[in-house]
Order: sequence, then C-alpha cells, then structure tokens
Amino acid sequence: MTGMTVLLVLLYAAGLAALARLVVLSRRARGGPGGPVLDVYEAAFLGGGPGRVADAALAAMHADGRLAVGGPGVVAVVHRIAHDPVERTVLDAHADAPSGALHHVRLSVMLRPAVQEIGHRLAARGLVTRPEHRRPVRIWAVCLLVASFLLLPLAGVASVVLWASGDHEGVPFFVLVLPLFFGGFVTAAICLAGASGPLSGAGKAALAAYRRTYGPGGDAVTMVALHGVRALPDRELREHLRDAARAQGPRTAGSGSYRNTSSDTSTAAALMLWCGGGASGGGDGWGSDPGADTGPGSSCGSSSSCGSSSSCGSSSSSCGSSSSSSCGSSCGSSG
Repeated sequence: MTGMTVLLVLLYAAGLAALARLVVLSRRARGGPGGPVLDVYEAAFLGGGPGRVADAALAAMHADGRLAVGGPGVVAVVHRIAHDPVERTVLDAHADAPSGALHHVRLSVMLRPAVQEIGHRLAARGLVTRPEHRRPVRIWAVCLLVASFLLLPLAGVASVVLWASGDHEGVPFFVLVLPLFFGGFVTAAICLAGASGPLSGAGKAALAAYRRTYGPGGDAVTMVALHGVRALPDRELREHLRDAARAQGPRTAGSGSYRNTSSDTSTAAALMLWCGGGASGGGDGWGSDPGADTGPGSSCGSSSSCGSSSSCGSSSSSCGSSSSSSCGSSCGSSG
C-alpha cells in the first residue's frame, strides 16, 4: 500500500467519523415524535417564543374588554376573568406589576411556568430544539466547513510532495480528495442551516399547517399568535405592545435560548427559562420582524445571557476532518 493510499484511507475514515458524529448530534437536536400544534398558545410559542405568547394573551383579554391598556403603557383589569392558564398568569402578573406597567406585565408573563411549560412540551414533542442540543451541531458543522476549506490547499501541497517523491498512481491526490471536499462542505452547510433557529423541521411544518387551518379570518389571539402584534387592527394597542417589548431591552443573544436564573450554575436544580420572542411579530426564528417599524425582539431581559455562540476553538473534539456524504433530512430539520 502506497503512502498516498494510506493518506486517503485516513482522510476518508476521519471524514466519515465526523459525519457520523454530526448526524447523531442532529438527530438528538431534532428529538421527539413531532405532531400537530394543539392550541393557539403553542402556535404563538412556535411563531415568536414566550414574548408572542404574552402578546397573544394580552390582545385576547383586551379584545373582549377584560383588560384596558392606556398611555403610557399602563394595564387596568376591567373584569378579572381568565379562560385558560395563560390568561390567569396575566392577571397574576398584573397584580405583581408596579402600577400595572405593561412591560412588567409582559415580562412577568413570559417568565411564569404556564408559558415556560409550553416550550418544554414543544421540545418534548420535537417541535422546538433545546439550545444545548443545537450548540454542538453548530460547532461540528463550523469545524467541517473549516476543514473542507483547509483540505484543498493541503491536498495541493500533498500532490506536489507525492509527485516529487514518485509516490503517485496516475490520478493526482488533489483530484482524489475532491469528493471529500464537496461532501464535507454540503454536509456542514445543511446542518448549520438546520441548527440556526429554535424550530425543528417538524415544528415548522406543524406551524405552517396551523396557519393554513386557522390563519384566515382568525380572532385577535390567533392573528397575534400567527403574525405578531403587527396583525392587530388596534393601532394604539399595537404601539403599546411594541413599546413594552422595547422596554425589556435589546436581545442579548441568539433566538430561542435559555437563561439560567440561578446564581449557582453548578446546581442541578437551577431554573432554566426559554428566552426570546419578537416584539413586533418576528419570524419563525424568533428574531425581529424585518417588515415592521420596530426595534429588535426582546429577550428574557437585558441582563440575561442567552445561548452565546460557540466557535470551533471551544470544542474539545478534533475538527480537522471532513466528510464525503450528506446529512440529508436529519440535519436539515434540526432547526
């Protein structure tokens, strides 16, 4: 066996190992059996995170006169009636908010168990992906991209060395590693795109199906859940909700992430909260709404540290390998 053959075997073995690891991580991120959206608040969470859920509940209670919102962003309870756990959370949050300030009510609703548990249920069914599962996928995908780009110049150098030493068999080494380059590049690109947002492929499909069924002619809570506060016909309420989201501070990290509310991060029982949620609607990636005249979406508060991005350098794994095949749907739906 020549030196070139040994080198090729080692490169392709490393590439296949990296691919296998990436596929496993992608499937873990996707997780759960999938399934349909069960209610309007699940649709709101998929469409815009906890912030969208809070906006939908506030809009529903305002639409039938149970809440009144006036300037400068003050909530008044007209009828203390709640039809579901999220609306009960709104009433409880109002009771705790200083002077009924809308931005305090909205943030409190986002952080309370009735809303946070929606995210946990969706994650258990595989409709949203947990940040701690997406992060390794992004690390490995970035490493594969880097390795793919490094492979070509290194293969060129190896081709010259092998040719100079006479250890070659007709086909240049550079040509033999091209499948490895293209396979690694495509694999990494698909997986990185799939892990860029909180919704899995199943979550995007479930939300699209819910929009087709309930979107046309929906009531206030449905319109806000599916399209954000920009869908509200009440301009005054729309502006108040946007201002309330801005008052919570700019996004401090990536969409759909957690923050840890415990000062002791080593405690196993530390409370983890879903963050994120577009102020004006946002997209399925829980980011800001590019079609609205507003600032960025809100996080769990301006002091939160939610899902900071990782680089290849933060991985303890060997990233200097590529792959010759594609992840397929397992990577593409791990969003």
